[in-house]
Amino acid sequence: MSRVIPTINTARLTLRAFRAEDFDRFAEIWASPEVTRYIGAEPRARNTSWDMFLRNAGHWQMTGFGQWAIEDHATKALIGQAGFFHGMRGLGEDFDAHPEAGWVLAPEAQNQGYGWEAVSAAHDWFDRVITGPLVAQIVPKNVASVRVASRLGYAEMRAAGDVMLMLRRTPIN
Repeated sequence: MSRVIPTINTARLTLRAFRAEDFDRFAEIWASPEVTRYIGAEPRARNTSWDMFLRNAGHWQMTGFGQWAIEDHATKALIGQAGFFHGMRGLGEDFDAHPEAGWVLAPEAQNQGYGWEAVSAAHDWFDRVITGPLVAQIVPKNVASVRVASRLGYAEMRAAGDVMLMLRRTPIN
């Protein structure tokens, strides 16, 4: 099965397929404690990042959706990722049955509105092409991500350990 990963342009960003040459920057972003502090994980080792990098690429092939690389128009730098995936986390049928939204920004790209710009563009695409409920899991201390999710129509389902499980039934108009 072959699928084309769409490119989405916003005012300041391009959401695009990951490329092989993105891996070093991808691994650098995921090795940052500032990135992983709210994800409930330690900074990733390079080999773990490689596995995730390949998973991102393969997800598009298997499901028709996935994570995009976020590229800054001004610098052409990879500043993060955003999109959707099936995590199969064992968090219950009410969560695992739906695609999960996720987003990550490099430390220097945080608190500049890039998160909202990228994630809302990704959701606009999902609502037009895939449709249906989405879930997300966010550590409540990650106020910026909770705010983005709330603006997109996610509501708290329940807690699972230190994370809040959220559900978005339909898009916000």
